[in-house]
Order: sequence, then structure tokens, then C-alpha cells
Amino acid sequence: MVGRFFAETRAQLDGLGLPDGEGELTESALRFADGGQFRIEVPTINSATTAETLLVESGRRGFTINRVTETLGLFRHTAAEIRRYAALGREYGAQILMSVGPRANYDIGASVQTPEGSRIGYRLRGQEQVVRAVEDVKRAIDLGITGFVVYDEGLLWVLNELRTRGDLPDIHLKVSAHCGHGNAASARVLQLLGANSFNPVRDLTLPMVAAIRRAVSIPLDCHVDNPKDSGGFIRTYDAPEFVRIAAPVYLKTGNSALEKHGTTPSPAQIEAILRQIEVVTEFLDRHYPTAKQSPVGQLAGVR
Repeated sequence: MVGRFFAETRAQLDGLGLPDGEGELTESALRFADGGQFRIEVPTINSATTAETLLVESGRRGFTINRVTETLGLFRHTAAEIRRYAALGREYGAQILMSVGPRANYDIGASVQTPEGSRIGYRLRGQEQVVRAVEDVKRAIDLGITGFVVYDEGLLWVLNELRTRGDLPDIHLKVSAHCGHGNAASARVLQLLGANSFNPVRDLTLPMVAAIRRAVSIPLDCHVDNPKDSGGFIRTYDAPEFVRIAAPVYLKTGNSALEKHGTTPSPAQIEAILRQIEVVTEFLDRHYPTAKQSPVGQLAGVR
């Protein structure tokens, strides 16, 4: 509901094509190119062995994982393991996203280690790190990866420009929640910079998410649950509403099994991840049975 105050500013935002406040919880008419409203994404899958277990078990248990996201960083993996990720994506029809390795928390700069470090997030420090980040993407492309998690807006722009010029192939660029964006204006900027999907910060209310959907056409990546070190939120009952108001949307689920980001799940944690995904799919079947999930192998964008 639009507030009663600040009418002039609200009208100016409307003139820019932006929401003039938080969004009404209306149903999104946008869809993935295959007609799907949602896809299931499992983040923090930081070994190819874990990815294979999840994809095999999800099929055995009767639910679909559309996207697997690695977050440790590409330069932490051997070429053989990266090739194995790519092969798993082809075999199981799942989109594989891998994270650009160079980032603030791996760098020698001390600022990210301080109490103020959260303001930096995972962004790149210095232009040489931009060079290395582009090299990280090129290495992964050569090994068969076509989707990347990006943590720095400047790098996003660079990769999109290189893609547009034909220096890079038609890769998928996803902006991480670690960039800290949480409003419709920021989402519009990221779309203009070349983002193919965008992960808002995790604690947005449903009206806040609805406002972002009104501002952009790219898919949103919404956390249904989180590790303890990013809040530990469990939003299973919000999952049907995420689908209804934010389609096309990737429902990110399973992270609540972990203590923190950037880890490799243990066997017990893998089982907990699978259980959480199954719970989310059960809730969707119960509360929004008409919602359409993209089938495996359908990785194209919106329509």
C-alpha cells in the first residue's frame, strides 16, 4: 500500500518507471520461457560429489532440482572437478552456476576482516583483481561452465560488455545476495548492467519483493531458508507467495542445513538439505498446486 506522504517524490519515482512504494501482493504475469513460474535452486554445493548426490537423490525421491550453485569459488577447484560439475549439469538437465573466485574475503586487504567489513561484502579490491576475476570466468568457460555468480557490480558490467562484444559466449550472470541490494531501484541498475538473475538480500518482506518484481523483468532468486551466519531464516510458508508475486523466481532452499556460507556439506547436512527441499515442494503442492515448475533441461529466460 502506498503511503499517504511524500506525494511529489512518489510521482517522480513513478515517472522513472519505478514503484512509488512497496508493492501490492498481486500475481506476477511474467514466466520463464518454458512457461514455468518457479525453479528450485540449491546453493552452497561446493563439491561435485555433493552435486551428484543431490541430483541423483532428488530424482529418486520424486522432486526436481533446476539449479545447483557452487559458492566456494572457481579458483578453489581443479580443472577436473569443474569439468565434472559441467558434465553433471548436462546429464541431469540442471543449470550449474559457479562463483567467481577472487573476492574480498580471499584477498590480502584487511578491511573485510573488520567489523565494517560487511559493507564491502565480497567485492573486488583493486583493478588487478578484476583482471583475475575475468580470467577465472574464462578458465571456467573453457572447462564447460556457462553460468556464474558475480559479487561485484563493476565485474558484472565488464562481463556483460565482453559478452555483448562477442569476447565471451552467451553466459548467465547472477548477482549474489552478498552485494547487499534490496530495493527496486538497485534491481533496475543491476538489470541495466547485464544481470540475468538477481538475488536480493534475504530478509525482505513480501511487499518489498513485490516492488522489485514491478521494476525488473529478470528472474529473482529468493531465499526460502538460510544458514545461521546470514540470519537462519526459515520462510517455508512464504514459498508459495514468492512464486505467486515474484515469478519467474528461483526458490533457494537447503541452506538452513549449514552453519555458514562457503562450506562443503557433510553427509548429514546433505540429507538435511534434501529434506528441506522436499518440504518446500510439499508446501507448494499443498498451498499452490497450480504453480508450474520448470522441467529439468529448460534453462532459458523469461517471456
